[in-house]
Amino acid sequence: MAIVGRSKLRDLFDDSPTPHIAHPPQSHRRDFYVATDGSYSRDGSGLGVIVETRDGERVARFAVPDEAPNNNVAEYRALHLGLDVLAARAPRDSRVGVLVDHNDLAGDVNIAALAARAHDYRPITEFSPPATAGHHWRGIRARVVGFEEVRAAQLDSGTNPAHVLANEPEQYGHVNDEPARCLLPERDTGDSQVPPPSRSDRRASD
Repeated sequence: MAIVGRSKLRDLFDDSPTPHIAHPPQSHRRDFYVATDGSYSRDGSGLGVIVETRDGERVARFAVPDEAPNNNVAEYRALHLGLDVLAARAPRDSRVGVLVDHNDLAGDVNIAALAARAHDYRPITEFSPPATAGHHWRGIRARVVGFEEVRAAQLDSGTNPAHVLANEPEQYGHVNDEPARCLLPERDTGDSQVPPPSRSDRRASD
């Protein structure tokens, strides 16, 4: 459900499940949203990144050729890049919404976010990154604990706006030359008990 004056990524986040973690109304009040996608083919791989503020201002876009060994690793590499891009442009107390179309990756991010808030840092279940994505998974975890709060939502591949950037990095390479921006949205002071549009019309049993 799109709302004028709001980030397209925020609308997608509001309408998507967040594996392993509750999705209460206040979890929708993010400062920044990061959509990433990784592609793999025999002809070459690519990484796509889009960063927006809550208000819909675009912070950054990237379409980068890559050499991931398979699609699963490409997804982790893309999110590592996206969180690095955001960390260079946003304060540490930012609340971040992550959008990916890879269920295991979304689940791993949310497990890491929960572990970061536990007194013993122990995850509620085992992480499941590909073995060859270990370096990038460590980078993702470092970024997750580096922000005030992170939640990851799982999109369908067809609705992931970063998909085209990942799959056609040569065609969209011009987005990499966009000027660096750091746009800080105003803090959301609304009532945290008001559900987002995607939840407001659901029955209690849903």
